[in-house]
Amino acid sequence: MQTEPEQSLAPYIDHTVLRPDTTQAMVEQLCQEAAQHHFAAVCVPPCFVKQAVAALQDTGVQIATVVGFPLGYQLAKVKFFEAHQALTEGATEIDVVMNIAAFKSGKHDEVMSELQELSTLCHFKNAILKVIIETALLSPEEIVQVCNLCVEAEADFVKTSTGFAASGAKVEDILLMRSTLPAHIRIKASGGIKTKDAALALVKAGADRIGTSSGVSLL
Repeated sequence: MQTEPEQSLAPYIDHTVLRPDTTQAMVEQLCQEAAQHHFAAVCVPPCFVKQAVAALQDTGVQIATVVGFPLGYQLAKVKFFEAHQALTEGATEIDVVMNIAAFKSGKHDEVMSELQELSTLCHFKNAILKVIIETALLSPEEIVQVCNLCVEAEADFVKTSTGFAASGAKVEDILLMRSTLPAHIRIKASGGIKTKDAALALVKAGADRIGTSSGVSLL
């Protein structure tokens, strides 16, 4: 059951900067804003994990980074190394792009195996795994199939989008995901969320986190 977010949208927000031209100064500002507004997490490029960890020490803000981003078709062992490195450097949440190419090729067991390995690694390190499924590239039937793979792999979150596809989070996709996933698996809506009304609609539909680069303006 979703809590009423009107008074407290901040705890839903993963304050994000994943642009290819991201700078240290951008990450510094991101972390300052996240601490000031008590956001759930920051989501930064892997090369800035150490900086974010240092900036947010003792603030309660989680450190998320991306793996296999943004296309997802790296080899499983490469993703595993990438996640392991990020966790070693202090990341507490891993947002991995699933292998959409493998899924579309019918290699569902391969997809599930990769996600299971990452889930086991994250949980061993007391970290959270979010699986980005890129809903814009999937039919409703495929979204259901992928959600079921994420359940089997014991992911903590299923996440809609990278923000690099043709479209991002949509209310109808969140509703479908929430109706498919068991209650203990949470949902992160991301991609194109620029207004408070859009964020609130996604939370009402079932999103537990909002990934956005517009976290401050949403408040």
